[in-house]
Amino acid sequence: MPKDRIGVKQMTANRGDNAVVSKKRKKELTDADLQKRSVKLVVMHLKKKVDPKVPGIQSVLEWIDKMDEVLEKDEFDRAEYLEMRRQLYNAIEWVIDVDVRASLRRSWYSFGKAMDKKVPKK
Repeated sequence: MPKDRIGVKQMTANRGDNAVVSKKRKKELTDADLQKRSVKLVVMHLKKKVDPKVPGIQSVLEWIDKMDEVLEKDEFDRAEYLEMRRQLYNAIEWVIDVDVRASLRRSWYSFGKAMDKKVPKK
């Protein structure tokens, strides 16, 4: 042994040493988890589409703030999400620019598709 290592026990890596005893268990994905994750993705894309300078967009911005509060909750209340989708439709109607309104309606449609997602059966 070199002089600088005197008194230090030399460790060797044997099979099984430093092995991780507990493995991470994957959480069972439910339909509600998948739907919530999908809706969160739709809202993220919707935020990118929104330009605060467009006339009538204020109601959509307010809807986004309310939807962020809903998404922060741990539980998934399907009725609440469907109500938020209905409110989004009403907010989109206030947007004056036809092209922006059409883009927002596509997001509204995607929101509905996200709510219909189901976990694939094994």
